[in-house]
Amino acid sequence: MNFEDIIVAQRTFFNSQKTKNLKFRKRNLEKFRDLIIKYEELLYEAIYKDFGKSKFDTFTTEIAFILKDIDFYLKNLNSLAKPKKVKTNLANQFGSSKIYSEPLGCTLVIGAWNYPYQLSLSPMITALAAGNTCVLKPSEVAENTMKAMAKIINENFPEEYLFVAQGGVDEIIEILKFKFDKIFFTGSTKVGQIVYEAAAKNLTPVTLELGGKSPAIVTSSADFEVAAKRIVWGKFLNAGQTCVAPDYILVDEKVKDSFLDALKSYILKFNYAPRSEHYTQIINQRNFDRLVSLIEQEKIYTGGNYDAEKRYIEPTVLYNISWEDPVMQEEIFGPLLPVLTFSNFNEALIRIAENEKPLAAYLFTKNSEEKENFCSKISFGGGCINDVIMHLSNENLPFGGVGNSGIGNYHGKFGFDSFSHQKAVLERATWGEPDFKYPPYTEKKLNWIKKLL
Repeated sequence: MNFEDIIVAQRTFFNSQKTKNLKFRKRNLEKFRDLIIKYEELLYEAIYKDFGKSKFDTFTTEIAFILKDIDFYLKNLNSLAKPKKVKTNLANQFGSSKIYSEPLGCTLVIGAWNYPYQLSLSPMITALAAGNTCVLKPSEVAENTMKAMAKIINENFPEEYLFVAQGGVDEIIEILKFKFDKIFFTGSTKVGQIVYEAAAKNLTPVTLELGGKSPAIVTSSADFEVAAKRIVWGKFLNAGQTCVAPDYILVDEKVKDSFLDALKSYILKFNYAPRSEHYTQIINQRNFDRLVSLIEQEKIYTGGNYDAEKRYIEPTVLYNISWEDPVMQEEIFGPLLPVLTFSNFNEALIRIAENEKPLAAYLFTKNSEEKENFCSKISFGGGCINDVIMHLSNENLPFGGVGNSGIGNYHGKFGFDSFSHQKAVLERATWGEPDFKYPPYTEKKLNWIKKLL
């Protein structure tokens, strides 16, 4: 595969101005929506081969997001692309000022394996909606979904507009040698650093959606039943292989026992049996082995069983955990849930703030002061109060990280802006201009300039 030819063709096609046409963009978004519906069964079959993921989970956590994104841009593209008129300052009267959102050009989207459709196709859709061409590189770890996306796209779109590149690390390294006008990457912080370094050589703007250890804080005023139910759902969704899943819990030590009981109760109630409709397998043997190595038998509160042949790990709650334990040293990305305690809420916030900034953070409380301190005293990409994960389902909120958990954001308008350049244009009238800025300069002119500026 000659990536250079494809990238040159995409740049040539972009320079033809065709992708800037709103009707062209909408027509291709509609076409892709119809293809998703047409090949829905193929998408279900491919992801089941990779994860054992059910149709229900695949639709609700993957396909629904993609269809919703397309629908958003079809409905809002005219207003998003319309030049925005802004105020013109006194020094530039008589004139008008506008901001034009123009597409960046040839873009590269590198997707992640844990939600292989959503985290590849949603940013790709955004790139196209903003008027760009796109090379999509899905993760090879979820091999069957990568092939399904390649089939659907490469057989139905011209490669000079949209192309899926298959392959692994070698192919990514090769692609990153070329200049793009925007790179969007979802994955680990370690690989994100490599992508960022490659982009810097060409001064290419990047959006990096990374990860981190996202805390869930449960205070003494929380509704334990609601907190336990929602945390169990969010943590063990996709077997914990979710970048915004609660990575660990900090619970007030006064209510630890009651809360742990509630956690166990909901894990049993939801019945995370092997090959169940709502529970997936671990993506590969390497990740399975890594996760099993983090299970300390003497610290298991509930769970701990696993089956290597099925790549199944039972939802496992670990307690009597310290910040120094191996399970607390890196993002878990699996169905292990460490529980730590605190005696002072503000001290718990300080401890979180001492770590790298997480992609998400969650607080369960009824106390308004605790809510305010949570929002103001720790930095995180995004989060929820009295829920988990659901913030990313609202297209009116930006989704992205901060610090080690990412750069930039997307979803809805924020994604459109991420794949666009905001171009400033000032138009001046050709009459009525005082001559203050023109030579010869005088003390009188300087005094007028000071007043104007």
